Amino acid sequence: MIVFSDILGMLAAKGWSQYRLIKEKQFGNSTVQRLRFHKSINTDTIDKVCELCGCQPGDIMHYEPGQQGE
Repeated sequence: MIVFSDILGMLAAKGWSQYRLIKEKQFGNSTVQRLRFHKSINTDTIDKVCELCGCQPGDIMHYEPGQQGE
């Protein structure tokens, strides 16, 4: 399964608070909640996170063998 790093922490380090992400319409509230609880996100969200953080997808997620949804 895909495991995400602390994406909100990475965004915060770049000056993007949860409030600012929503207020400036970078992400909707539901997407911020998905990031907050390390739920799955779509490729558009991954693209936007990489744009805001100046990183690559491999910097925010990795694969770990295991059961789906563990």
